[in-house]
Amino acid sequence: MVMDLSNLTVLITGGGGIGVGKGVCQVLDDYGAKLWINELSKIKAEEAAHQYKNAQPVQADVSKGQEIKNMFRLIQESGDKLNGLVNNAGVGLNKAIHKIDESEFDRVFNVNIRGMWMVTKAFAGQLLAQMTTGNIVNVSSVHAHSSQPNYSTYASTKAAVEGFTRATAYELGQYNIRCNAIAPGMVHAEQNLDLIKTWAPDPQKWVDDHIRNQQVLHHFIQPEDCGNAVAFLLSDLSKSITGQTIYVDAGKTIMLFNKDYIDQQ
Repeated sequence: MVMDLSNLTVLITGGGGIGVGKGVCQVLDDYGAKLWINELSKIKAEEAAHQYKNAQPVQADVSKGQEIKNMFRLIQESGDKLNGLVNNAGVGLNKAIHKIDESEFDRVFNVNIRGMWMVTKAFAGQLLAQMTTGNIVNVSSVHAHSSQPNYSTYASTKAAVEGFTRATAYELGQYNIRCNAIAPGMVHAEQNLDLIKTWAPDPQKWVDDHIRNQQVLHHFIQPEDCGNAVAFLLSDLSKSITGQTIYVDAGKTIMLFNKDYIDQQ
């Protein structure tokens, strides 16, 4: 069965960059959905929208309530009725817990959790006012399941994403509004090497070792792999699935021991 998402008009927050957001936009576009691509800057949103067949840009800082209200008003005034939301916008923090200051902590939570809550609130309110149904997919991370040093704040937000997903699904289910999440592992992007340099002297070797020893499936996770999971969760093929998180991690989180340890036995 081929998915047809031409009945969907989907807002993707943080959809103008690389990695997961780009993969989500590409797959949804391929399956015929109309996209509203949100970014922090108008230029970045416009550049992203130009890459797809049926996409519109919309600027908003999801950590600011008034900008979110303006974004939803603009979409509504265009005549479009959203029936899909992908909460992808997020920021990271790779820093030792005892060195994190309050402003850094607040920034991560304001985008990853408070922003997601405010966008979801606006989306659900619009659906209920229009007496229509819809579908939400939140982007979590393997860090919600297990993490590494210097990721305490980021991991906390992603654990909160999954709790929020379950509770929101329960609350909105009575209106036939579903809410699920995906949790990507290490998604392939050349830009990731700059981040990996902060803890590994040879980032490419680190990536190769990760794929070989710390994934059940020994291949790069592509952004489109995440996009395919999102498309499934937005489609009627998943009409009886809500409150769940799909881990798009090539098996990373199911491993009790790394592959190199097992091979020594």
